[in-house]
Amino acid sequence: MLGEAVAGSVSGAAALMAYAVRGPSSSLLGPSVYRGPGIRRSLALTFDDGPSEGTPEILAVLREHGVSATFFQCGANIRRLPEIARAVAEGGHEIGNHTDTHPKLCFRSPADIEKEFSRAQETIQDELGRSPSLMRAPFGVRWFGFRQAQEHLNLLGVMWTVIAKDWKLDAPEVAARLLRGARNGGILCLHDGRELEIRPETHQTAEALRIALPALLEQGFRFETVSQILCPKN
Repeated sequence: MLGEAVAGSVSGAAALMAYAVRGPSSSLLGPSVYRGPGIRRSLALTFDDGPSEGTPEILAVLREHGVSATFFQCGANIRRLPEIARAVAEGGHEIGNHTDTHPKLCFRSPADIEKEFSRAQETIQDELGRSPSLMRAPFGVRWFGFRQAQEHLNLLGVMWTVIAKDWKLDAPEVAARLLRGARNGGILCLHDGRELEIRPETHQTAEALRIALPALLEQGFRFETVSQILCPKN
């Protein structure tokens, strides 16, 4: 009986830790959101890991459909491709902080976690003249020290309602995931880069958008930035 109780306690602790680290609705390691209030028929498209050489194609698709999005950018990628980073900002899109070098934050010290977000914040301010109010952990993995970084940098954590898995699925499959998961106030996660990879394959993401955006617009959805979708006003 004692062994079963211990095993159950360990299992419960492991499940709680997994939820704290990766659960979209968890705020145990710092304030976080994964959807808007859902009072209007709106969605927020988000893109991680950019900018990259594939970002302009994605921007062109968004522009064609009059869609605004939120791009969680890595500081190192911004410094490598500042012109593309500026094109995102100049296109009317929101910029979020996605760390400097896209590390897995688990088992990093609080000081290292804060350094990653702090350097990215400085790069975004220096290159784009903006100070983000939103952050997203690489791989959606939060850790001890995440809350401290948020407080010092005045950032809100953002997870997602739908993860498109566009780094491994083809365009029709990605589009199907977006269409199945679309709900009022939903935050949809895609990628315009692949960590710090040079010339990543992001064409499937652009193709998925060409399929999904017209269908979602036809269903009456409008697209907002994350900051807009969190606002309760109609």
